[in-house]
Amino acid sequence: MVRHEQIERSKAIQKRTGKTFHLATRVLPERVRHATYVLYAFFRVADEVVDATDAAPPPQQRERLAELRRQALGKESTDDPVLSAFAELCESYEIPNEDVNVFIDAMLADVDTDQYETYDDLETYMDGSAAAVGRMMTAIMDTENAETALPHATALGEAFQMSNFLRDVGEDVKERDRVYLPQETLRQYDVSTAQILNLEFDENVRAVIQHEQQRTEALYREGVKGIQYLPEDCQLAVLLAAVLYADHHRAIERVDYDVLSRTPSLSTPRKLWLLLKTRMYWTLTPDPVTVFRRVSVVPYPDEYDDVDETDSDARHDREPNRGWSIGTEFVTQRFSNLVRHFTRGE
Repeated sequence: MVRHEQIERSKAIQKRTGKTFHLATRVLPERVRHATYVLYAFFRVADEVVDATDAAPPPQQRERLAELRRQALGKESTDDPVLSAFAELCESYEIPNEDVNVFIDAMLADVDTDQYETYDDLETYMDGSAAAVGRMMTAIMDTENAETALPHATALGEAFQMSNFLRDVGEDVKERDRVYLPQETLRQYDVSTAQILNLEFDENVRAVIQHEQQRTEALYREGVKGIQYLPEDCQLAVLLAAVLYADHHRAIERVDYDVLSRTPSLSTPRKLWLLLKTRMYWTLTPDPVTVFRRVSVVPYPDEYDDVDETDSDARHDREPNRGWSIGTEFVTQRFSNLVRHFTRGE
């Protein structure tokens, strides 16, 4: 049984390092929320072995990750509350050792790898860094239709990861000398790796970001289709996470795709507004795909045949009318209530 102090320690890590995911986590039922705090905290502990600003030299990073692997799999005892709680969760929810191993392998890849030749190569990395996370989440939700849900969970995990990569291109260069954009995509648009490392933004770099953003939006469309197979009490939270992470694409477009000189982010009011909209439309029709199409910035080509998909203002500021309307006074009141709730401690 995971103890209260382990949950609180894990929650503090998530609240400090993953504000977007923390907001979505708070919408989960308690039976899943506490376990999610622990999962996320473990991921951060492992990630910071290689990505912390004061990271140790590579040999020590590998040694520490090997130690984390043994502790996460319950093969070695630990006094760390996050690691011990994660090992307990893996046993309780029968999380496959394979998913733990592939996640640690991805962290090991970050020690030595700073570029990816093809998207397939990047996808292999994301199978550990993101897709395995989605599979673990599916396990702790106690998903009856897990076999059907898992391919979609994999796609959604990759979509979240890709949105982070696109948002953080400049940050990854400045802090880690790392380029996650596939080399084949850079070549397709006549962009060199040196240009990215030198943070030289131009029209060709813009085209690269647009290309990968469109690829990522296809992953969102595929991933959201699987939310219906999750337990009913978890669907809204996963849908909200998809809406929030995808909204980074709007933030990227608002800076004209220049993610080399800045790192676009979502403001707290924007996140809370998206939470409100998602909840409102979920109340009207609790269907993940329908609500995602209505609330998120991800385009569905069949729905907007008259919209220029290269025009970000037209593409992301549209508000199709499907006969749904919510009173302004009601929305304002609910928004104020949400701000008060989510800006104070849980």
